[in-house]
Amino acid sequence: MRYTTVLFDLDYTLFDSDTSQREAIAATIASLDIDQGSAIESFLEINGGLWRDVEAGRLTPNDVRVLRFARFLDRMGIEADAAALGDHYVEALGSHGQLYPGARGVLEALAGTADTALITNGIGDVQRARIERLGLEQYFDAIIISGEVGAAKPGREIFDIAFDLLDQPAKESTMIVGDSLTSDIAGGNAYGIATCWYNREDRPAAPIEATHVIANLADVIDIAGTTRHDEWST
Repeated sequence: MRYTTVLFDLDYTLFDSDTSQREAIAATIASLDIDQGSAIESFLEINGGLWRDVEAGRLTPNDVRVLRFARFLDRMGIEADAAALGDHYVEALGSHGQLYPGARGVLEALAGTADTALITNGIGDVQRARIERLGLEQYFDAIIISGEVGAAKPGREIFDIAFDLLDQPAKESTMIVGDSLTSDIAGGNAYGIATCWYNREDRPAAPIEATHVIANLADVIDIAGTTRHDEWST
């Protein structure tokens, strides 16, 4: 199958969000009188739960900005300014973290052979800072950030926005690539496009099925129907 349009997730697909989060939260709470190790794990647990609420439509990405710190401070039993911590963390997220090895090569290989879009659940300030710092604009015909458009994966509306910006590509030749079964894959399946699950950590199969399953991001090149694979095999 030749896919002429490829949609990419950002976090945990192209971008090492785990490293970014850990470095950013460490910098954010450095001034607080708490054990950093346990505090970081507590924060990541709270943050992950809130982003699952975003997927379920119970919260917006922008709700998460301060709420995660309000809940974190409550759990840790300390007093601090949740809004100020939220602002610091957003800035730190934008300045920490890198693309996964080989990710840029995949985007370069697809350049000129497919229309591409970035479709990401996230806060606009964070994702825009990362996109600018890493020079990602050049690789995408459209960039859709849930916090900017008021809709999030797996919901239909964010896919409608992406398709409008891409001049309504044919669904049968469109594929979304992402790491999240509940966001990227469920959303793509429901929208009627092909899905490619980037199972980077060799997670067990789940009830949500994808059209394609890969462990190496470079496999997207072959799946999309391009020929420039060997150069970007890592």
